[in-house]
Amino acid sequence: MASARSRIFRTCCQFRGREELWRTWKMEGIGGAFLREFSSFVTRNINQQTLEEGNRMLDDEIAYVRDAFASVKRRFLEIPDALRQIPMKNPEGVYVNKNLKLADIRVYGFDYDYTLAHYSAKVQNLIYDTAKEYLVNELKYPDSVMESKYDNSFPIRGLCYDKFKGCLLKLDFFASIEPDGCYFGRRKLSRSEIDSLYGSRHIGHDQAQGLVRLMDFFCFSEACLIADIVQHFVDGNLEFDASNVYDDVRKAITHAHVSGLAHRKILSNPGKYLKKNEPLLHFLRVLRDNGKKLFLLTNSPYFFVDGGMCFMFEDSLGYQETWRELFDVVIAGAHKPEFYTSEHPFRCYDIEKDTLGFSRVDSFLPNKIYYHGCLKKFVEITNWKGPEVIYFGDHIFTDLRGPSKAGWRTAAIIHELENEIWIQNGDTYRFQQAKLHYIHDLLTRLLAAVGTSHPSSDYHSLVKDLNNERQNIRRSMRAMFNESFGAIFMTDTCQESAFAYHIHRYADVYTSKPENFLLYPPKAWLHVPHDVKILPHQVKVPSSLLRM
Repeated sequence: MASARSRIFRTCCQFRGREELWRTWKMEGIGGAFLREFSSFVTRNINQQTLEEGNRMLDDEIAYVRDAFASVKRRFLEIPDALRQIPMKNPEGVYVNKNLKLADIRVYGFDYDYTLAHYSAKVQNLIYDTAKEYLVNELKYPDSVMESKYDNSFPIRGLCYDKFKGCLLKLDFFASIEPDGCYFGRRKLSRSEIDSLYGSRHIGHDQAQGLVRLMDFFCFSEACLIADIVQHFVDGNLEFDASNVYDDVRKAITHAHVSGLAHRKILSNPGKYLKKNEPLLHFLRVLRDNGKKLFLLTNSPYFFVDGGMCFMFEDSLGYQETWRELFDVVIAGAHKPEFYTSEHPFRCYDIEKDTLGFSRVDSFLPNKIYYHGCLKKFVEITNWKGPEVIYFGDHIFTDLRGPSKAGWRTAAIIHELENEIWIQNGDTYRFQQAKLHYIHDLLTRLLAAVGTSHPSSDYHSLVKDLNNERQNIRRSMRAMFNESFGAIFMTDTCQESAFAYHIHRYADVYTSKPENFLLYPPKAWLHVPHDVKILPHQVKVPSSLLRM
């Protein structure tokens, strides 16, 4: 027994200093020292074996991803037939965020601009030029500002302007800056510049206080003019305050509308700016024939609405028939969104004299026009309440947020929706999305298994190749919609945008134009699809289409 212990002692001494082990022997006895040393010896050998086995598994994982990437790149050369079997989305469909039973809707309300009225792209040039002239002539901006021109390819709806830092931003669903969606003037900022300026891509509560949301269709000219003015100051090496730029441009854009300059120019040549719309007239008549009540609620002045409606319907209205007969109530100059929270009284408008009456309005009379007012008085007079009313509008905050909070049903009119769905229906877009999802799956698998600290050059080369391929696909998809900011509903990472978030929050349904409701029976029950993540019009192409 003694000789066996001596052999064990000599073996253990290979892994630990003799003097240290001898001291331990004397203190604990040969049995305790042996068990501790033997356990340590076994553990170290197991750990070594585990490490070697883990490294082999990581190398196998890297090899698998590398082979899968090489294989799928060969399939990137040809669009798979399975891609064409994915159902198409209807560009003129009505998409549902909250179930809507049309049989329960008694009252249909409409905004005018970009809801009932369909404008051509030329109206953005008109507003831009009118506001630009105001900046130079009234606010004494440099004459060189007059050289700038509206760029239809630059802005999209749903951007934010940072009054503190002067940047035009596209945010995602979680209020983070899209990496390729941050512009200072007309220059796109790099990711490192965004991090340096904001600390991180996420916009915190304090930073959000300086953001102005550009959400309606008129915002195109506003966003472009803001960026051009900032760029003008940068190019001239002139000091400026980003907040003052916004205030001045906002004042100029408002002046273009309030002064009536833009309105008169549009009506002087309606064929250039407005689109005739017989299907809209048919939709309004169908509603009337089915016993629905209709009202028009707009911030625009009556003369502008009347001129536009007469032009749009002049080929379709009967003899001595007027567009006003389609509506039970017509309200102009409503001052939305204050309309929904104020207690302003209504005033009757005299069409012939172009004046407002002084008497109290306690009822809405047929074929009369009313100005101003408030939601509280509107409900009191009409007794139209809550979920029996649906209101159509294009501006999330001016048109839809107030009615949504008041219990009305809401329908967002988003003209760009048609074009975005046409693009998503195309083979090229769907193929790119499938590729993007597949590359993302490979990257996710690799990083989850290996992490970011693997020492091999093969690993780092693979990660770089995957990232480069992903960036190329994202740029390709972005360019299909807009070179500067991409799609309005999605970010480059295929996450929903901040604009999509607000649509989901404040619009029960959304579509490209009101007359799209003609596709559905008057008593249809519109349901949210069961397979929807956020917005129901988005196509979701699975990466499995590219797997063997």
